[in-house]
Amino acid sequence: MRFYIKHIDNKSRTGAIETARGVVNTPAFMPVGTQGTVKAMFPEELKEIGAEIILSNTYHLYLRPGHEIIHQLGGLHKFINWSGPILTDSGGFQVYSLSSLRRIREDGVEFRSHIDGSLHFIGPEKAMEIQAMLGSDIAMAFDECTPYPAEYEYAVKSLELTTKWAGRCKEYCESVKRRIAETEIKRYEDSGNSPIHPFTHSPIQSLFGIIQGGMYKDLRKRSLEELMEIGFDGYAAGGLSVGEPKEEMYEIIEFIAPLMPEDRPRYLMGVGDLVDVLVAVENGFDMFDCVMPTRNARNGTLFTSRGRISIKRTEFKADPDPLDPDCNCYTCRNYSKAYLRHLFLSKEILSMRLNTIHNLYFYLDFFRKMREAIDNRTFKQFKKYWEEVWTGHPR
Repeated sequence: MRFYIKHIDNKSRTGAIETARGVVNTPAFMPVGTQGTVKAMFPEELKEIGAEIILSNTYHLYLRPGHEIIHQLGGLHKFINWSGPILTDSGGFQVYSLSSLRRIREDGVEFRSHIDGSLHFIGPEKAMEIQAMLGSDIAMAFDECTPYPAEYEYAVKSLELTTKWAGRCKEYCESVKRRIAETEIKRYEDSGNSPIHPFTHSPIQSLFGIIQGGMYKDLRKRSLEELMEIGFDGYAAGGLSVGEPKEEMYEIIEFIAPLMPEDRPRYLMGVGDLVDVLVAVENGFDMFDCVMPTRNARNGTLFTSRGRISIKRTEFKADPDPLDPDCNCYTCRNYSKAYLRHLFLSKEILSMRLNTIHNLYFYLDFFRKMREAIDNRTFKQFKKYWEEVWTGHPR
């Protein structure tokens, strides 16, 4: 993986992440394909509307259908028919969300499947093994997601565990690289050719470390410094958007972003509210993921250039206009609000499809316009305009 910065507007920046499977322009939004599918979307449709990378979930794919099966069938890209880059999370957040079904140990987490109650264990090495077999382009280190609220002492222990696990994840990945290097060098020597760079033809994953520390700035700084000492291809801020007040989240975003390495991608995990995204981009974050556009679409809430719309409202019963006259997505080019309301109230499958196409298009187009604003050094005006659209007043 190679990352470079294109333009800077104050702290906000545009850049590009180059991977073997394609380029990801940043700031980037990653549609979430939890179980190997972005719900209601064909992979070809994702590409058509501008998706350059998607996210899949280690925990869910480990439980069903199983990472060994996916590996046997050619890896995750082939399994889901997606040729672009994929980022896989480590499963740490999903295990955290199963607090009643899991037990944290020094060597990892023991938990019961939410599907059938069977007992499982995932530690740093296992998380890396699963992601390696899935064959994602970017893997996330296994972490202990600090809950909110958390006492200082708990946040310290959580941070220390995350750092310890991050070191073990890095060592596992380095051992894989060494094994591949030895295999590649021997292959070229056996063929009579001169050895070339041993990783050139090998699917080496990039590895991101995850910053924890709860809402404590000193712990966030410590977590980042310890991760930087280990060394990662990118750095992510985890443990945010887990129930804390917005202002507390913004304080951490504004504090930690400028401390993160400038020459590595900065990923804000699980944050997708567009006002939150604007604050994060203003402070220099590059990557985002969230289920908001797809989940809201299925629930009838749609994002437009005029704000959010609940398509089930009576006022749209006979409305012949498109959902968003400024939107060029398939849904807005072809269907009225009246029809979208009818589909939703009738519980038709097409409702989920058309709503999801629109919401994802809107998100990806928003990020494209945001990149243009940064390139043109007009991000401040862009942010002010959209904050007024979404909240009625700029922050």
